[in-house]
Amino acid sequence: MERAFLLKTMIAVALLSLQTELMPDLISFEQVRPLYAALLGGVLLGAGFLILFRHRASLGGVGILAFWLQETKGWRSGRVQMAVDTLILLLALATTPRLQVALSVAGVVVLNLTLAINHRAGRYMAT
Repeated sequence: MERAFLLKTMIAVALLSLQTELMPDLISFEQVRPLYAALLGGVLLGAGFLILFRHRASLGGVGILAFWLQETKGWRSGRVQMAVDTLILLLALATTPRLQVALSVAGVVVLNLTLAINHRAGRYMAT
């Protein structure tokens, strides 16, 4: 991965960390419907990852692996991410209530469908 990718990824991770700290002071919700939150969260995360990938950045972890495999092997990043997320969620069944896992599955499916449908080689890529 090129130096610009590393720098952009480091900035993205730092900004995410800052937002994570500030967000509870800036926004709150009186009521959250778990299924809607999982689906909307999946769409928003998918769009966010799509923006990062198109600008040649990531938030680290599996995202970097998925991006690298797409760039070097032509594997679709959404499918790679979906495979890893599926494995993680299957492992979560051992320690997490099934309803929470089911909601996570819904969010992950929406997130990865957003990536799989929209992140293709040859589409707009920023420099």
